[in-house]
Amino acid sequence: MLEKDLQKKCIDYLHNKGAYTVKVISANKSGVPDILACVPVIITDDMVGKKVGVFVGAEIKNPNGKGVTSSLQKRNIKQIQNSGGLSASDIICLEDLERLLNSL
Repeated sequence: MLEKDLQKKCIDYLHNKGAYTVKVISANKSGVPDILACVPVIITDDMVGKKVGVFVGAEIKNPNGKGVTSSLQKRNIKQIQNSGGLSASDIICLEDLERLLNSL
């Protein structure tokens, strides 16, 4: 499977979760993850039934092992995580993205 095919699968998966999704082609900031999304999450207890969005950044890599996450990409992923978002590098299959979202 090509990286672009995996990106499409991941975007379709996120859309099915009701996420706002952007495929980054060119950004004004280097190292931005391939896919950015805001995934809806239902809050419990005092906010029952209200939706909030969780910012997600996913760096997709070729499932055939041809691709390395740069130090700049890793730094951006860490910034997303430090800001309360979910982010991961080296996503090489849809299950990797599912695991990331299941960590909510």
